[in-house]
Amino acid sequence: MIGRVFLVIASVLFSLLVLEIGCRALRGTDSLLHWKNIVLDQRQGMAGQNLDSRFAYDPLLGYTQKPDFTVKDLAYDDRGFRRMPPLPAGSVDGSAILATGDSYTQGDEVENDETWPAYLQGLLRRRTINGGVAAYGIDQTALRTEQLVPTIKPALVVLGFIADDLRRAEMSRTWGTEKPYFTLKGAHDLELRNVPVPPSPKAEDTLDFWQWTFGWSVLLDTVLLHQGWEYEWVVDHHRATPAGTGLEIACRLMPRLAKLNVPILVVAQYDFYVWVNADFAAEQRRLSQAALKCADAAGLASLDLYDKTEAAVKAEGREKIYLAWHPSSRGYRLIAEGIAEEISRRHLLPGQ
Repeated sequence: MIGRVFLVIASVLFSLLVLEIGCRALRGTDSLLHWKNIVLDQRQGMAGQNLDSRFAYDPLLGYTQKPDFTVKDLAYDDRGFRRMPPLPAGSVDGSAILATGDSYTQGDEVENDETWPAYLQGLLRRRTINGGVAAYGIDQTALRTEQLVPTIKPALVVLGFIADDLRRAEMSRTWGTEKPYFTLKGAHDLELRNVPVPPSPKAEDTLDFWQWTFGWSVLLDTVLLHQGWEYEWVVDHHRATPAGTGLEIACRLMPRLAKLNVPILVVAQYDFYVWVNADFAAEQRRLSQAALKCADAAGLASLDLYDKTEAAVKAEGREKIYLAWHPSSRGYRLIAEGIAEEISRRHLLPGQ
């Protein structure tokens, strides 16, 4: 009996080994020769892990973009803002528009003059400052807006977000980088935690027992990839508040923003996967609309870009509106046009 059990176990292990080698063979020679830990390798390679490249440490926000950083198609000015094209002829004098948000505001995957703040500056002929920072949660965006408004004194703030920014607000670490976070306090308040933001851990210090034990398996990685679970397996997010609290955190941040005494337009943008998966789309719309409702309740202006983006995707195709992860130049211009129309309709700028 014991011999049969060992025979079954040996057969299973041998079969798994054959499948593992087969999966590695499909990925190429390098995968066959180097049995590295995939989870560790992915975490070490994540952009947010390395703050000495495009990001600089910030004790309140965790990180901001590094001043005067420049690579091909991407440049920041001496304050860490995305570089903007020159103001068009006949531009309006006066206070600037301040754009804040995550990589959708900062403008990942396109050139400096193809971000939506750049297009907005051209459409409204008013100086616009791109204060977006890649990978920010809505908590970091709110803190950065509070940080910038007193010094910039903008005529208007346009705060952009995608629904995933609410989930990021539930974390004390995203993509391997420590960040501030809020906890709910009482019925209406928030308590800021993890500030000053501590140093980010080394990638090898973030793996749990299972990731150390099975992180080397290409077979497991292949199964997770096909099931859509691989991202959660390899990404280094550390949860600080219960799942689902990000929406409430966002809602409690809206009255704080209203106290800045500057017109604020809160804009819901949508990532490409909304037009890939219907269940994902429904949840993203639910979260975005709920956050915008809270913005309205706090006295802020709000704009949902879903319908405008949906119409463009149907008419032109998703590949025309989006690149790998972010909008294309056409997609960013679409966002800017929607924002410009809303600013004009609501008369949010002086003289309109």
